[in-house]
Amino acid sequence: MFALLVGWGLSALSLMIAASLIPGFQVKNFGTALIGSLVVGLLNATLGLILKILTLPITILTFGLFLLVINGLMLQCATLFVPGFVVQGFFPALFGALILVLVNMALRAIVFGE
Repeated sequence: MFALLVGWGLSALSLMIAASLIPGFQVKNFGTALIGSLVVGLLNATLGLILKILTLPITILTFGLFLLVINGLMLQCATLFVPGFVVQGFFPALFGALILVLVNMALRAIVFGE
């Protein structure tokens, strides 16, 4: 349970870092980042999973890079549900998805030793 909460906090911290690095990607405060990371996770587990299954041929053809597009779309969808979390356009969402993956992976390696 503790590892789940730490992982949630790391995802929120990743959102804050992405917001500081990418113009057009804004998170109001850490509380908004916590809610945003929860909504992004839920969207990825439901709608994102369906989209990943439906676009599997495209994902295979692009060697998995199309997954960044889907993750970017999930970020844009999350902005509809979380006030204070704004992604202005497709390219900030795409670069935000890339930064989120890299930063979250680095933070988890540091904290959990994975």
